[in-house]
Amino acid sequence: MKKYWELFLIFFKIGAFTFGGGYAMIPLIRNEVVNKKGWLEEDEFMDMLAIAQSMPGPISLNTALFVGNKRLGFKGGLFSGAGIILPSFVVILLIAMVFTQFKENPVVERVFKGIRPAVVALIVAPLLSLGKSAGVRWKNLWIPVVVELAVWQLSISPIYIVLAAILLGVSHFIYLRKGVKK
Repeated sequence: MKKYWELFLIFFKIGAFTFGGGYAMIPLIRNEVVNKKGWLEEDEFMDMLAIAQSMPGPISLNTALFVGNKRLGFKGGLFSGAGIILPSFVVILLIAMVFTQFKENPVVERVFKGIRPAVVALIVAPLLSLGKSAGVRWKNLWIPVVVELAVWQLSISPIYIVLAAILLGVSHFIYLRKGVKK
């Protein structure tokens, strides 16, 4: 039972002290489960992260569930999932109870506007680190920039972009496969 509580406490700590959402939690989870505990290898973590991103739901929860399940089975997934969710649930509940009284306060509005750049930085820094670990070549950085501009400036639906990416990916795979057969 001690192993389950260790899993719960690790994810509770990450959930309680991380600002910026799921992507900001990923480097902390990676540090704990790959570097400190050695529960997963780096390649295994990156594969698991790719699967967690493709699943519906928050990436931090999906990652915690995968790690917990890999470590201690179904029960491990429950403990790690509860650990990552509980801090946010409690904080949101408390904020909802208190915030309704202060939501029109100009000081509170300014504080939230001031937090936004820090949250962006907390998300971007880990993404750069994960990109490096995944072997992303920085010459391909133009792709997300063009996609962002297309969605923002041209009002192109992200659905069309995802469909175009799927078609391009399948076409590229078929092209590479034909090159291997020759």
